[in-house]
Amino acid sequence: MKLHKKLATGIFTITLLAGCSKDALKIDAPGTLLADNLYTNKAGFNAGINGLYNEVRRSRSGIDYGSPNSMMLGPAFIGVDNAYGNYASVLEDIFNKFGANNNSSQPQFSKEWAWLYETINAANTIIHRAENPGIDWTEAQKNEILANARFIRAWCYRHLTYLWGDVPLTLEESSGENIREDWPRNSVAEVRKAMEDDWLFAEQYLPEEPSNAGEMTKGAAQHYLAELYLAEGLNEKARDYALKVTTNAKYKLVTARFGANASQPGTPFTDMFIGDNANRSAGNTEALWVLQNELNVAGGEGDNLMRRYWVNRYYSFTMKGTDGKSTSPFLVSADFGGRGIGRFGPTLYAISLYDAGDDRGSDYAWRFSYTINNPNGVPAGYHLGDVVALNRTSIEKNSNANWPSTRKWDYTSPIDVNVDRQYNDQMYIRSAETYLILAEAYLKLGRTDLASDAINALRNRAHAPTVNASQITLDFILDERSRELFSEEERRYTLLRTHTWLTRVKQYNHIAGPVVTARDTLLPIPQDVIDANRVTPMPQNKDY
Repeated sequence: MKLHKKLATGIFTITLLAGCSKDALKIDAPGTLLADNLYTNKAGFNAGINGLYNEVRRSRSGIDYGSPNSMMLGPAFIGVDNAYGNYASVLEDIFNKFGANNNSSQPQFSKEWAWLYETINAANTIIHRAENPGIDWTEAQKNEILANARFIRAWCYRHLTYLWGDVPLTLEESSGENIREDWPRNSVAEVRKAMEDDWLFAEQYLPEEPSNAGEMTKGAAQHYLAELYLAEGLNEKARDYALKVTTNAKYKLVTARFGANASQPGTPFTDMFIGDNANRSAGNTEALWVLQNELNVAGGEGDNLMRRYWVNRYYSFTMKGTDGKSTSPFLVSADFGGRGIGRFGPTLYAISLYDAGDDRGSDYAWRFSYTINNPNGVPAGYHLGDVVALNRTSIEKNSNANWPSTRKWDYTSPIDVNVDRQYNDQMYIRSAETYLILAEAYLKLGRTDLASDAINALRNRAHAPTVNASQITLDFILDERSRELFSEEERRYTLLRTHTWLTRVKQYNHIAGPVVTARDTLLPIPQDVIDANRVTPMPQNKDY
């Protein structure tokens, strides 16, 4: 059974720190499931965990339910060295232009903050209610519920600390009796200690293999602990936890073709992103955590906007024929990955990183060309079926349909090729990234020989030239992360963790680089959060 969106969201409607009126705490939804009558047995807690997983899926969905126009975690992906806002709207302009666009009144920031604290409160509710001695379950069943809830709580704080720095830390269920208007901003170190405790608990009680597709694995907790220890400068711990993943045969890299398209042209690397290949049950041993989505499922369906945002607007591409007249030669097609709107795009730096022969930079991984498929848009001098190469050498610019895009998120609805949303399962984290965390830990420990071994495990799989110890630097590892994880990793967080964000944005992002400043390293605390903290003023981030 997959983890679908099955739970009425009444238990998630209390918005912590997002408003100050009593009305904001009211729940006026007929048939909602409230904590008092939900968390009375194992089935109720299972439903609550399903609800938490649905909140997690919103990270790749719209900022509002049903909205296709604003990616929830866009700030994690663009305004970085390897990605920018191509077809820009309000969200993309924040991270293309920064300056006055990056301000505390942006609805994007308020809604992201509210969503993360809503999810934290939902997790806190599960954690608190699980201590009821009247629940009829085994200790193992209780600990599995707690492991999932604590994992997701730590995951939320990971986002909050990277986006805003010091943030309020709450580990208790929010209720009408303990609503506060004097929240302090806890230090990142304090919050990370709570995250560590949660992920250590999760590591202890999560299974190595999920019993249901989409459930958390022990390897996912170990992966995030390794990353956390790197951020804290605890490099030996980071190495040890990364090794727990990379030496576990259950999480081995995918090095052979697999899945439904294994007999078709392709690569082991790109197989992981095709159809149903995301899940471990399909043979994808590399997957540590897979988000589950379904089309037309009774009780609700998970969905996301990754294809919509990352696949370019090839259907708006125009070209001149030999007669000087412009036509639109490409129609929306499943062969082209479905209908994207190209909100996010790679920088020139990102598409220029690959060595010849590297599978990760191949036509199986990127759209570098399209085939003329519009009978009514064939330019003079061309023919239906001709291949048209995209420009991949100029610098990035806005509203550019003549620009490559990643194929990792290709998807076409079986019902409507033009559908906004995407309903296939998707890897969220995979062990390849843990190899790169391991390489970084070895670099910091002075073992560049072992760092190159970790990186070469990925390069060998991708048929890229191997590297030696003398080539290993932090910049090289960051380049390798882009080659391997483009559009998967929350790139902003990686660059902030390594204290390279500002330098690399200025160096490699031709849109944001000229305007970004040190102030933009952290986002502004949403103004409605500051206004709600009426008893003790909450300080704003520097220079906002």
